[in-house]
Amino acid sequence: MKFLRMKPGHGEVLIAEGDVEVREDEERLVEAFRAQLDAGMWAAVPLDGQGRRTAQLARSFADVPRDAERVIFFPRAAGGR
Repeated sequence: MKFLRMKPGHGEVLIAEGDVEVREDEERLVEAFRAQLDAGMWAAVPLDGQGRRTAQLARSFADVPRDAERVIFFPRAAGGR
C-alpha cells in the first residue's frame, strides 16, 4: 500500500509505503495516516474499474480496504471545516 499526498505543482508525492500484512509496516502506515488527518488532509481510496475517476473517502485507517493499492491525501477546500 502506498500513501500519496497531492502537492500543487508537483502531483503526487510518496509519504509512506508498506505491506499491511507486516505488523511493523501496518503500524507505520497507521501513524502516517493519522498524521495526515491531524494536519487537516482528507484521505481517499481510488476505486479502479469504475469507468471514470472515483474514490471512497476514508475517515480512519479502518475505512481503507486491506487490498487497496494506494491512499491519496489532499487538502481540504479553503474555508471548509
